[in-house]
Amino acid sequence: MQLQPYLRFLTLASILTLVAASSGDRSNDFQRCVSRCQLENCTSRSEITQTSLLDSLTHWTCIDQCKYKCMHTITDFAIEIGVFIQQYYGKWPFWRFLGMQEPASVIFSLMNLLLHIWGRGEVEKDIQDDHPMKKFYVTWSYVSCNAWLWSAVFHTRDTPLTEKLDYFSAAMTILYSLYFSVIRLFHLYPVNSRNRHLTSPIFNANRRRIMYYLWSILCILVYIGHVSYLVLLPRFDYTYNIIFNLALGLTHNILWLAFALPSSLSVFRRFAYQAKSYRPVYATNAAVAVLLTTAATCLELF
Repeated sequence: MQLQPYLRFLTLASILTLVAASSGDRSNDFQRCVSRCQLENCTSRSEITQTSLLDSLTHWTCIDQCKYKCMHTITDFAIEIGVFIQQYYGKWPFWRFLGMQEPASVIFSLMNLLLHIWGRGEVEKDIQDDHPMKKFYVTWSYVSCNAWLWSAVFHTRDTPLTEKLDYFSAAMTILYSLYFSVIRLFHLYPVNSRNRHLTSPIFNANRRRIMYYLWSILCILVYIGHVSYLVLLPRFDYTYNIIFNLALGLTHNILWLAFALPSSLSVFRRFAYQAKSYRPVYATNAAVAVLLTTAATCLELF
């Protein structure tokens, strides 16, 4: 079971909520400051050429520099007179470091990326090649690495493109987590002569194969539809994006809570070759993981 993508989404959801409530970039003081800075500094090449190499590599334009300077000028004044510090474009007014907008978030994203790279190696090493779920776990590790890579890029430089790549990669990770969880829990994985001992003859092979392909096609179509809808809209629909990912994440968590239920309340066979009432001792870990993830999310949200 993998709950981290769901936690990652809820972190993003909390950020998107702040985007809707952001007031700093809409304030009259900020708008006037940016307009004055653009008029004074962005009408010639002189100001642009003063941008550092790292800022140039991360595509900080003169207008972006004006917004950044005005944000910190207003924030410094707010601290000086003791008033509430506002957010700008859904973010707190962090200082850039080596061209990165949110250096701490970049570091944490890269740490998660390295952890998933290590985890992929562990899966490759510890799970036998004939295990029917191995290819799904390995693929999930690559999907997760992609998500954390784009997370690091997005927190380095927030642009409409990096924002979409970050959100779409996160959605892919959550959807793929649900995808392989359904395959694992309902035993839809392909079976061959080498791993037939991991299933049971009571599961009709043809029906399972049909369900596997239908489920795979459905997930592909859902993802394409999700991305297409958000790309084709004139404005990014943050509310829909939250609801979409939240629905996937909650469904994923409910399935693993069901896995952790007592044997007397079993709703499906945890292992195809065991009785429905069979419940391994470590099944409780699934519920613990869900609860810990929820608790961590509450710390992020509140």
